[in-house]
Amino acid sequence: MAVSGAGDPAGGTPGRGRRIILWRHGQTSWNVERRFQGSTDVELTETGIGQARRAARLLASLGPDAIISSDLKRAARTADELAALTGLDVTRDEALRETYAGVWQGLTHEEIIARYGEEYTAWKRGEPVRRGGGELETEVAERAAPVVLRHVEKLPEDGTLVVVSHGGTIRTTIGRLIGLEAHHWESLAGLANCCWSVLSEGVRGWRLLEHNAGTLPEPVLGDDD
Repeated sequence: MAVSGAGDPAGGTPGRGRRIILWRHGQTSWNVERRFQGSTDVELTETGIGQARRAARLLASLGPDAIISSDLKRAARTADELAALTGLDVTRDEALRETYAGVWQGLTHEEIIARYGEEYTAWKRGEPVRRGGGELETEVAERAAPVVLRHVEKLPEDGTLVVVSHGGTIRTTIGRLIGLEAHHWESLAGLANCCWSVLSEGVRGWRLLEHNAGTLPEPVLGDDD
C-alpha cells in the first residue's frame, strides 16, 4: 500500500535518498497455530521457505546494498534467500529479535485472551504493557532502531538497507524512526508473512512510503495481529 508518493515538497538532496526495507520473515508452524512466538526460535515451514524465495526475487530487483537480520532461525533463513540472489553477506544481530513476552510465549491467541485478557486489552489500547512479564514495546524500539540506523550510516547516499526481522519489532522500529509517539504505534497494522515496509530518507527525517507490500492482502498470522 502506498502511503506517500511524490517527492518531498520541501526539497532535499538529489536522487532518491537512502531507503530502509523492513522485511518480515516467512510463515512458521506457530504462525499457523496463532501461537505467540516472541523470542522463541521457531523454524520456517515449507510454505514459509517458498514465501521467502518469492519475496527475495522481488527485493533483489531493488538492488539492496546491505542486509541485516535477526539471529532467530525464521528471520535468518528468510534473509539467506535474499543473500543467495544478491551475493551480499548477512549481518545477524540479536537486537533485531522479536519482543520477549515471558509467559505469553507458546500460548495460543485464545489462551492469552482467556488468561491475560485485561493485559491484552490494555496493550491494544496503546498502554505500556509488559506482555507476559516481558519487554515493553519502547524497549524493543530502543534496542532495534539504533542498530538499523547504524547500518544506514554505512550506505551510499542513495543506498538501500534490507532489515529482516519480526512483525512487532518492525512495527515499533517504524514508529520510532518516523517519530510517532509510542501510544500511536498500534495504528500501524501488522505485516503478513514475508511482506515488507519501505522507509525513505527525506529532509524532515524518515517517511513511510509503503506498508505491508509484496503480495495481495492476506491475514496477518503472528504475534502482532
